[in-house]
Amino acid sequence: MKQLFPKGVFDLKRHDTTARNEMMAGLIGFFTIVYIIAVNSFILAEAGIPIEGAVLATILTSFAGCMVMGFWANAPILLVPGMGINALFTYTLVQSMGFTWQEALAVVFISGAAFTVISFTPLTRMMSNAIPQSLKDSITIGLGFFLLLIGLEKGGIVIRGTSSIIALGDFSSGKVLATILTFVIAIVLFLRNVKGNFLWSILIGTGIAWIFGLLPHQESVRFSVVAYKDVFGAMSFDKLASFPFWVAAFSITMVLVFENIGLVHGHTKFMGQPHKFERAFQSNGISALLSGLLGSSPTVSTVESSAAIAAGGRTGLTAVTTGVLFLTSILFIPYIKMMPDNAVAPILMIIGGLMIENIRTLNFSDLTEAFPSIFIIAMIPFTYSIADGIAIGFILYPILKLAIGRAKEVSAVLYIIAGLFLVNFIIHYI
Repeated sequence: MKQLFPKGVFDLKRHDTTARNEMMAGLIGFFTIVYIIAVNSFILAEAGIPIEGAVLATILTSFAGCMVMGFWANAPILLVPGMGINALFTYTLVQSMGFTWQEALAVVFISGAAFTVISFTPLTRMMSNAIPQSLKDSITIGLGFFLLLIGLEKGGIVIRGTSSIIALGDFSSGKVLATILTFVIAIVLFLRNVKGNFLWSILIGTGIAWIFGLLPHQESVRFSVVAYKDVFGAMSFDKLASFPFWVAAFSITMVLVFENIGLVHGHTKFMGQPHKFERAFQSNGISALLSGLLGSSPTVSTVESSAAIAAGGRTGLTAVTTGVLFLTSILFIPYIKMMPDNAVAPILMIIGGLMIENIRTLNFSDLTEAFPSIFIIAMIPFTYSIADGIAIGFILYPILKLAIGRAKEVSAVLYIIAGLFLVNFIIHYI
């Protein structure tokens, strides 16, 4: 079998690039995605993971993901814990389904193993073809609304209402004012395409929090690597034999597979190297598996990879450079702990809004396609459960097709998936 890189690990000459160009692209990629350290860590902490351990887990997972992508696929695609999937980890698996964070990490490990198997076999194409595009898109849109809601809640802009499910927060409070001010600055920086806009937004938001007196006391800003020993390899397989465990693993696998198929395809096409799709997709599977071991929610081929590619990244050296920079960021962990909610919430809101834009791809002229999608989009944030939102849409889709005599439009795989989701509802809610 002919080697993919016959002239070296990265084969810079064949890719018409230089080490300097690749490393500069990796540097730019790092500054566009480094915000994930703070944002992902705070979401993991809400699942119960010690914040010091969550920060280090995020850094090491990002480092490992970029290394795998760089050396296995030789592609300038950045693998870091994904937004949306981290919300599934914390707010669905732990807070909604009742798993401990250790059990949730075991779910991540198993889903990563399943993803890896899928990525190395024809199952990738089979699953992609079996699920309608409308359902794939609606998962991303639903995740976007969920992140938007979480950002609004974290910033205090919306709260649990007394006469309604959700109500506006206290706009006279320092936290809400700081969040609004940070959001305005963040969205302006983003729209003006300022390099490293999210990183600048977090730093400015932290400064605003200091002005409003919202920063933690200095004595609480300390870091110890010892805390990570309770996170690394902390997976608990006590619920392995339970049906909810496999429902959770299946839900994460579904999100990972479909989200990364679209992301990796887009990135490899953008850099003019579609032949790298297979290995890049496999790198996603391996990295997701390692995420559970290292103590984080799964990685994805981040959208911010486009910045590194646009900056001239053509090989895995770009990803490796970003990975090394992630590792050096360990030195700044004490300062990451200082970042308040008002600095993180606007990032969640903006990323959620970007994910929602896929709603324009839905086909509203065919209600058998539209209604299942609408229910997925609505039920993910309304139930605070990504798994339940996906399940409701996947069950409704074949029912509507059967009802109007279009049963042949539903694949056998989707019938099986819908049946499994239905069995889970019957067991737990009836």
